[in-house]
Amino acid sequence: MTEIKTIREQLRAADYVADEALSTALQLAINLKRPLLLEGEAGVGKTEVAKALSSIMDTNLIRLQCYEGLDAAAAIYEWNYQKQLLYIKASEREEKTASQVEQHIFTEDFLLERPLLKAICQDKAPVLLIDEIDRADEEFEAYLLEILSDFQITVPELGTIAAKSIPHVILTSNGTRELSDALRRRCLYSYVDFPSQARELEIILSRVPEIEVNLADQISRFVLSLRKEDLEKNPGVAETLDWAAALVGLKISSLDGDLEIIQSTLICLLKTETDLKSITKEVASRLLGKAA
Repeated sequence: MTEIKTIREQLRAADYVADEALSTALQLAINLKRPLLLEGEAGVGKTEVAKALSSIMDTNLIRLQCYEGLDAAAAIYEWNYQKQLLYIKASEREEKTASQVEQHIFTEDFLLERPLLKAICQDKAPVLLIDEIDRADEEFEAYLLEILSDFQITVPELGTIAAKSIPHVILTSNGTRELSDALRRRCLYSYVDFPSQARELEIILSRVPEIEVNLADQISRFVLSLRKEDLEKNPGVAETLDWAAALVGLKISSLDGDLEIIQSTLICLLKTETDLKSITKEVASRLLGKAA
C-alpha cells in the first residue's frame, strides 16, 4: 500500500489526480514491467497519465498517435530513401559495385526511427504512449505483439534489434472497436471513468490554482449534472478546466450570477451544434440550480 500511496502522491505532484484503482494499476505496471491498457471514454484523462508518468520518472515521452491505415513505416521504421538515392549517385562516381552499395545503404545510418523503434533504442527507459490503439486497423496490432512480448524489433536487412531498456508502455483506447485477445493478454488493464465530483473538484483546484473553492465546487457539480443529460459528446476533464479558466478570466466568482453570460461560456463544454441547442437557458438554469 505504501508504494501505491507514493505513486498517487507523485502523480498529484505532477498535477494528475488519480484514484486508488488507477494508482494501483500504474504501480503494478511499473513493478512488473508490463504494458498498461487504459480504456474509457474520450476526455477522461487517459493520455494525461502517460504525460504525468514521464514527468515523475524524469524520462522522455514518446507518443504514437494511432489512426486508420497506420502501418509499420509510420510506427516502427522506414528507410531514408532520399539519402540512399544520394549515396547511390555518389557511388557511381566512385565506381563501387552494386553489392558494396547495397551493403552500405541498408545500415543504421540510413534508418529512420519511428516511435516504436525509437522507444526501445533509448538508454534510459522512456514512457511509450500508444494513443487510441482502437483507431488503428486490427492488422496493426500484430506489429505490436513482438514489441510488447519481447521488446525487440526485426529489421530484415539488419536482423533483430533488442531493447536497450524496457519502456514504460501506456496504451489508450476509447472503445470504438474491440481489441484482440492477444493484445489484451499482454497488458495490465484499467478502466478510466469520468471523475467523481470530489475528484474533479480536486483536479480543478490543482490545475486552476487561482480559482476560488466555491466556484470550483459549483463547476464540478454542474459538469457532473451536465454529463447526465442526453449529449452527443460528454465534456471531458480538459473541457471542465477550459471552462473554469474561462470563468476566472471573466471575473465570475459564482455560478449564481448572470445566466446569459454563463450560458455563453458553455461553448467551452459543449462541442457539437446539437448539444449547444439542447442545453437551453431553461436547462442551464435547472443545472445551475443543482450546482449552487
